[in-house]
Amino acid sequence: MRSKKENAETANVQRPLWILLKFIKILFKGIAGLIGLILIVILICLGLLWLEHNKSVILPSPTGQFAVGRTTYYWIDSARTDSLAPVRNQKRELLVWIWYPADKRGTAKLSEYVSKPWRIAIENYQGILLNKFLKTDLSKVYAHNIGDANISTRIQSYPVIILRSGVGSLATDYTTLAEDLASHGYIVVGVDAPYSAVIVVFPDGRVVTRPEANDVENMPAEKQNTFVNKLLNLWTADTRFILDKLQKLNAESASGKFSGRLNLQAVGIMGHSFGGATAAQFCHDDNRCKAGINMDGIPFGNVVHEGLHQPFLVMSSDYGAELDSVGASNIQSIYNHFPVNSRLWVKIQGAQHFNFSDQALLNDPHIAKFTGMLGPIDGRRGLAIAAGYTRTFFDVYLKNASNNLLKNPSSVYPEIQFERK
Repeated sequence: MRSKKENAETANVQRPLWILLKFIKILFKGIAGLIGLILIVILICLGLLWLEHNKSVILPSPTGQFAVGRTTYYWIDSARTDSLAPVRNQKRELLVWIWYPADKRGTAKLSEYVSKPWRIAIENYQGILLNKFLKTDLSKVYAHNIGDANISTRIQSYPVIILRSGVGSLATDYTTLAEDLASHGYIVVGVDAPYSAVIVVFPDGRVVTRPEANDVENMPAEKQNTFVNKLLNLWTADTRFILDKLQKLNAESASGKFSGRLNLQAVGIMGHSFGGATAAQFCHDDNRCKAGINMDGIPFGNVVHEGLHQPFLVMSSDYGAELDSVGASNIQSIYNHFPVNSRLWVKIQGAQHFNFSDQALLNDPHIAKFTGMLGPIDGRRGLAIAAGYTRTFFDVYLKNASNNLLKNPSSVYPEIQFERK
């Protein structure tokens, strides 16, 4: 039989152990409660993202007097092999989108943003997280164009704008800008180039995705410069080829949709990101370019130091100190070599890199702004400013309109800051 002293000693030993076990029990309950709370927050966030994903998005309405048509072409440049293709000696293939002033006798209903084959291919490429939570369901995105409508006969011929997207982006990512220009009497020609665009769906159903080796943003630094110069040469050659094909379309028999309707004496080019660099280099290389725009792109190539003689607009995001020294130096150098009386450099305050494309409306705005993909400016407002300045610039230099908006601050666009005049 144990003595009282022995029982007391045992109790003294067991008490700290009991306290420890009690603390562990409380700690586990707290951790379980915290995990439960975190799971609830995650589920709420996913639910909100899912609701955002399933919201219908109608792109901004074009502001011009024309209805807008859209058609596509598949062209092969038999004179060139594709240096980016994984198969040797493959000819260069391009998918071309054309937005144009249309005959209003077509349907007035909202149109699908991209066709079903494109939607399926994009969704398969992006994966579940992007498709179901972080981006808008493309089947619920609506544009304002009439598929394969007759071109408007109100004017005999229309100025032509070549549209070049950023590396990895698609021509349709700039539908808002393209539709607005077309509604003001321009024929806008966008290009999807395989092996640099993230995905291209050809008319025969082939789906071509970009190889990892061609992803310049994730490429080792020592390889980037060589690849960028290679890509710039390829894209400027693509642009020359596109203009050559447009000349043939214009010369077709009277039964052709665009026969005699392209004013190829008034050709402009606009590009976003690397497309902007392509716009500048193309204007340097080809006198058919009469005016160009670089939207938030770092210029490359010999145009940086040799310049060009055509009117040119640099439209920047509000990048602050984020632009590296090479980018800042290239932009300043190329601007210094533009013609003094027809150059302009403006910044959209509150905009970031993807505020120039439809991605400003197709991504969850909170996450896109948190990651720096979009700036604090409202997505629709940013696109309205980009569209307004783009249209005005081409009106001035391709249609001989007044250039007051380009030379002076405007109460219509107070977000515009003149970097250089």
